[in-house]
Amino acid sequence: MANPLLEAPSKSSPETAIDLSQQASTFITSQSSWLSAIPYPLSLFINTESQEKWQTYENLFLACLRTGDDNTAYACLESLTDRFGKGNDRVVALQGLYKEATAKNESELAEVLREYEEMLKSDPTIFSIRKRRAAVLRSMGKTSDAVTALTNLLDQSPTDAEAWSELGDLYLTQGSYDQAIFSFEEVLLIMPYSWNMQARLGEVLYLASGRTEGGDQMKILSESMRRFCRSLELCDDYLRGHYGLKLVTTRLLEVLSTSKKPQQSSSDPVRGDLAPPSVDAVKKLNELATSKLAEIVRRSNSGEKGWDGYSAAEIIAARELLDRDTQKIER
Repeated sequence: MANPLLEAPSKSSPETAIDLSQQASTFITSQSSWLSAIPYPLSLFINTESQEKWQTYENLFLACLRTGDDNTAYACLESLTDRFGKGNDRVVALQGLYKEATAKNESELAEVLREYEEMLKSDPTIFSIRKRRAAVLRSMGKTSDAVTALTNLLDQSPTDAEAWSELGDLYLTQGSYDQAIFSFEEVLLIMPYSWNMQARLGEVLYLASGRTEGGDQMKILSESMRRFCRSLELCDDYLRGHYGLKLVTTRLLEVLSTSKKPQQSSSDPVRGDLAPPSVDAVKKLNELATSKLAEIVRRSNSGEKGWDGYSAAEIIAARELLDRDTQKIER
């Protein structure tokens, strides 16, 4: 089982983040107390350095910010600053993040933005600050400026998967589905085995299909289905993947049933198009997704060991989707 202290709090549940922040004070005290008890010169031979230790400090810092424990977050930040120095790029970004999180109003957030811009004037190669600047612009509602900031960053660092993902989210908020799809495809070129990003692309394709009809809609839905299938191939118990697969196959069955000649479409090797899936294949995938969602909901609600890692919101959404199908059958 993975150690929660070594996992990024942004990817954990609110309950885990709260639990981590409650451990922060004890962890900081334990790190400073035991070493001071060792008499000189024996203390010179004690090496407390490890990647895990400083990763824990950073994760506790993020968890404390997330839960509003600003004082403990600052203590973690001080330890990181003492170890790596004020000029370290990552420390500078964490210091900026602390100021963002503790800003009380729009003017204080604007001041943080001005500080970022001053830093970048003296050294435009600090990519961590360029990312934080884009994040602040987004939080201030300046979406177009945030998009420009990220596209400029990616011009100089085209293999930054995090920046591509953030850019995709920004395009999605603007309803620019084509640009969002392109951005998430770039993420997968860099991280082809990322099952959550495969599902994310499937979701965007599913949303984009609502703006099309006929053959184009079938093509986009088919690609969405393939992305969800790839996500589940990489992670069999990924609830979001099964949820998306059920949604898209349900919609695809509707489209295939209303299509005049669904089986006569063929693939185009020149354009890279694939033939639409058969009705039988889509039905089997829909049944598989339904069965797996029902299993996840049942075993998670029963508290079965190994099935308790799903968030309550995900389980509720999955149960509602299953109930929706049940209501259709009863009618």
